[in-house]
Amino acid sequence: MTIAPLGREATLEDLFAVEGKAELVDGRLILMSPSSDAHNLAARNITYRLTQHEWEHGGGRAFVDGIGFVASTRRSFSPDAAWYVGPEFGGRVVQGVPVLAVEVRSPEDYGPAAERRMAAKRADYFAEGTQVVWDVDVLREGWIRSYRAREPDHPSVFRRGEIADAEPAVPGWRFRVDNLFKTGKQDGFRADPL
Repeated sequence: MTIAPLGREATLEDLFAVEGKAELVDGRLILMSPSSDAHNLAARNITYRLTQHEWEHGGGRAFVDGIGFVASTRRSFSPDAAWYVGPEFGGRVVQGVPVLAVEVRSPEDYGPAAERRMAAKRADYFAEGTQVVWDVDVLREGWIRSYRAREPDHPSVFRRGEIADAEPAVPGWRFRVDNLFKTGKQDGFRADPL
């Protein structure tokens, strides 16, 4: 995480001018480094399963890493995967926040300072109306911590061999923690015929 030194309060136009991934946090432009292979694989697989849920059940839309959700002129989010319930749009960003935000840990997301940053970001999500935030660790522990707005300090922890949920944000949707690590045609990951 790097703060872009603008010498003034950053705006949405500054955010739009960034090449790469960034977020607007309290008027500061936060630049994000590219994701690792494991990070990207986990985000892709979660988005894939959310997209299947969208096609089969509706009720919201799945979004992949790189989309910007604008909560206000001083705050935006760019989760690694998301579920959004709201009106259709056609702009450069989504106005509003996802009901489920997925944050996959990067190598710099460990240690006391990183834990404080991540807790602050979850609090920001919840303050803006996000119902569930997933903290996904594929680099060390292989778990999903599911934080809910109604109990932000008491996450459900789902480990390998278990099935995670994102209730109440995505009713009825489930995700096998082992699928964070799946590639290719392993265990049911296959392209549907055209």
